[in-house]
This record gives sequence, structure tokens and C-alpha cells, in this order.
Amino acid sequence: MLFQIYGDGAGWQLLGWVLVFTGLVLANEVARRTKQGGIFCFLILPAILTIYFIAIYVSAAGGAQWALNNPTYVHMSSWFHYAKLYAATAGCIGFMMLKYKWSIGKTEWFKVFPFVIVAINILIAVVSDFESGVRGAMALKEFGDRWWLSSENVWLYGGWWNWVNGIAGILNILCMTGWWGIYSSKDKKDMLWPDMTWCFIIAYDLWNFEYTYNNLTTHAWYCGLALLLAPTFANALWNKGGWIQNRANTLALWCMFAQVFPLFQDASRFTTIPTLYADGFMDPAVRPTAADPTMQGVVAIIALAANVLCFAVIIKRAKEQKKNPYKQEIFTDQRDFKLAMARAEE
Repeated sequence: MLFQIYGDGAGWQLLGWVLVFTGLVLANEVARRTKQGGIFCFLILPAILTIYFIAIYVSAAGGAQWALNNPTYVHMSSWFHYAKLYAATAGCIGFMMLKYKWSIGKTEWFKVFPFVIVAINILIAVVSDFESGVRGAMALKEFGDRWWLSSENVWLYGGWWNWVNGIAGILNILCMTGWWGIYSSKDKKDMLWPDMTWCFIIAYDLWNFEYTYNNLTTHAWYCGLALLLAPTFANALWNKGGWIQNRANTLALWCMFAQVFPLFQDASRFTTIPTLYADGFMDPAVRPTAADPTMQGVVAIIALAANVLCFAVIIKRAKEQKKNPYKQEIFTDQRDFKLAMARAEE
């Protein structure tokens, strides 16, 4: 089992997952269907939150108790969370520029932006994975175990699985094909990347889930499973070709929510922790005495295998079709690609 879901609290944990998943699917629809929805979600709301975050840190530096005790300041102070929030939001804005052909969104060269911003987001996570691997090795040398306490007061267990998954993340960047194959949908609701079919999506989801499971352990039930499945669900059923837009939208919106309301995941009836914490709890004040990293290793190997396989398929197709897989689209024979292109503006 991946998570500790049993006993009297299991119903609340499952309800929390359903609420997050449903909320993200609906929020994505609000953001993608109209310009007004996108502008509010990715321009106005982030601007308001930026002012709020600055106020917290300025006040905390001045010793204000409201800021020092603010959940955002206490639980979400890591560089990673802010980097992820603003990188994802930048992606959403860039995708809107392409979708609506705003400013440089009209140009051919800007079509490579989705690849660049996704690659940056993946690299942020890869660095974080490698950091945990290094910290785990340092802890093993100093304490005899791999537990290390993050800046957000979460005990993480760094090991070889971090390195394996980091390599999978790097490969995942190379699995993005058809960089310039970016289109607007005819109804202007979506930015489409048709060559990003199920092959890449599965490889990405497995890699990213393992990343959250390794490094955002107390949040992985939500930011791992619910957050990853929401855009995949939409792409599978009604938004073919729009997965990367779905992913950016839901990621940015979730980061905003989690940054402001971290206790939903950290200290509520909805809190769900993985089986890694063999003691049955995670208390920053108590160094864990036992660990069960089995699933970290299993999922890391699966994620690496999926990305190796995806990359191998890309190389094979590129050779057979005599194409550069990054300059040209290579999954044109797949059903997903054809359905996405049927939605694309000519």
C-alpha cells in the first residue's frame, strides 16, 4: 500500500481526495473556457497573493507574531514551493498568449515556450530530488539513518530512489516531441500540443508521482495522485491535445491553494501520510525511529522504466520516419493525435 488509509479517518481521507480532484477539474474548466476566467486565475489572483506573501515575510522580519505564526510562513517556506508556483503560473500565462495569440504569442519562435517552461518545471523537481538524495547520504553518515528534516519541518528519507527518479525526470524532458507543433483550438478554449500523447503523459505522471512521494511526502496523496489525475482525466475524456494546458492550470491553482491553506494537508482530518512513516505518524519534533521506503524504490524503478521505454519508442519512430523528433511531430498516426488535430485551428 502506498498510503496509510485505514481506521476511522479513512472516510475523511477519501473524501478529501475526491474534493481536491473534483475541485481541480472544475477550476481548470473555469480557467480554460473564457479569457476572463484565465485572466482572473493567472494574472489577478497571483498578483493578490504576491502582495500577501511579501506582507508575510516583511512582517515576519519585523517580528510580527501574526506573520511568524502564519501557516504559509511556518509550513510553506521552501524555495521549491515558490519556484513551482511562479513557474507554473508563468506557463499558464504563456499558454494563454499562444492560445489567444497575444503579442509574441503570434510568432512562430514562441511556440517552443511550452517545451521550455515544462522543462524548467521538471528540472526544478529533479534538483529537489537530487538534494534529498544528498541530504539522505549526509544523514546516514552522521546519524546512521537517512532521515533529514526539511526547511518546512517534514522528515524526508533520502536514498537511491531519489537519484533514479531524478534520472527519469531528465529523460522525461527528452520525451517531449514536436516542440513547434503548438496550436489553438477552433473554439479558442485550449492551447493544443497534439504530439504530447498518452505515451508521454503516462511517463510524466509516473515520474512526477514518485517525485511527490519522495519529497512532498505528507502532501503526495493530493499533489501526487489527485493533482496528476485531474488533467489526465480531462485530456482522456473531452480535451484531447490539451493535457499540458490542463496540467499547468491545475498545478498553478493547486500551488496557490496549498500555499495559503497548508494545514488542509498537514494538520486536519484530511491529512494522509505514506507508508514510509513506519511509526504511523510524522512529527517534526520527533526523529523517526523506523522507515519503510519499499514503495519509494518500487515506484522509482517503474518511473525510470516507463521513461526509458518512451524515449526508446521516440528514437525508433524518429529513425523510421526520418524525422527530427523535436522539430517535427512523430505520433501523427495515433488516435489521440488525430483527435487533437481535428480540434486545431488551421
